[in-house]
Order: sequence, then C-alpha cells, then structure tokens
Amino acid sequence: MAQVGYVAIADHYRRQIQDGALAPGDALPSLREVCEQFNVANTTANRAYRLLKMEGLTLPKPGIGTVVAGPISNNIPARVRLHRHTGAALGGGETSRILETGTIGADELVAPRLDVTPGTPVHVRRRIVSRDGAPVHISSCYYPAYVIAAAPELAEPVSTGGSRELAAERLGVEQDHVLEEVTSRHPTTTEKKALGLTAGDVVVTQVVRTVHLADGRVVEVAVKVTGGSTVLRWTTTLHDQ
Repeated sequence: MAQVGYVAIADHYRRQIQDGALAPGDALPSLREVCEQFNVANTTANRAYRLLKMEGLTLPKPGIGTVVAGPISNNIPARVRLHRHTGAALGGGETSRILETGTIGADELVAPRLDVTPGTPVHVRRRIVSRDGAPVHISSCYYPAYVIAAAPELAEPVSTGGSRELAAERLGVEQDHVLEEVTSRHPTTTEKKALGLTAGDVVVTQVVRTVHLADGRVVEVAVKVTGGSTVLRWTTTLHDQ
C-alpha cells in the first residue's frame, strides 16, 4: 500500500466517526495497527491521532488507548449573552477589553500544553484588564478547535464573563484542575506599551494557566503578563473531592 500522510489518515477515521461506524466510546486502532495499515511511521500515525483529538473527536483513555468522544451538545441556549459584561468576574473598579481574536499557529509555549505540535492552528483571545483606568495585566487565552466548535462566541471580540466556564458547560464536562506556572521575564515592546511600563530594565511576571477537564482534555491555556517577578508552580483541583 502506498504511504499516505497524517491528514488523510485523520480524514479516514473522521469519516468513520461522522458516519457512525465508530460510536462514542469505541476504541480506535492502536498506533502500531495504524502504522501497519497505512504503511507509515509512528510519528505520522501519532500526528493523525493528535489532529482528531484537537478536533474534539477522540479522547485518550487509560488502559484502552484512543476512543471516540461524545458529541458536542448544541442544546444549551445562547444565555451566555448574559455574561458579556465581565463585572461579576472582575474585582472592584476593574474592566476588561478584548484586544483581538483570531487563529494562529501554536508556539513552543502553548503547543505542548494543548498537546499539539507547534504550528497547529489554535484560536486566541487577547484582552487587557484595567483597574480604575490603569492597565493591570494582559491575557492571551488559547483554545483548541473543539472548544470553538462548542462555544463559537469565543471567536467574537466580546467578553463572555467566563470563557473556560462557558466552554466546559457547552462540552458538558466539568473542570477538573488547573496547572499554574509562574515565571519572570523581560516584557516585549508591545507589552511594555500596553501596561504603561516606562522603566528601561523592567521585569514582568508571566502566569501560564492550563485548565484540564474531567475527561482529560484541555479547555484553555491562558498566558497572563503583569508587573512584578516571582517563580512558582502549582496545581489546583477544580472539582469537589
């Protein structure tokens, strides 16, 4: 059999899932079986499976391998419009403004946290939070394709008042835990300007939050930049014990 690319392999299984030949909970062939069937290297088979996972079609299941995920629910009404204004999510005197939204290639920071290869298209929402009119921090939130499919509002330049909560609700899976990684670095010229930093040799704090759902998927990777410096790392459980 002639060798095929990972996109064609992903398309093969995507069609089976969409046609119902593979139902939610069904296991896909192992990577070794994919390699043998399509005459490809393990890296190609792995990229195909990563693409299916990125689209929200499959999930990793310990002891089994890769299984078909449940369908995205479209029954939740557009009540998220009630959360467009983020007053309830912010502290006193704080306001949020969306700077931009769009699709970019995942960089070396975001890609491993979303479990995709660098350059994979992901959606980004950038916003700036101010307190009493003064900028406090800049946040860039990254989402895989299945999150935007479930919550298309996140592709719009308006605040939802809780993007990861909205996405988790739409996917019908509760948030499980968040990994927070805090480091210090020098800001970019754009970050200095947005935050009103005028010192020549200033240091900012970068907080990377990776939010995991109970089914193992990542719902959001958020990168926040603010003034100050420290180095910390911790995980917080988001569901009841």
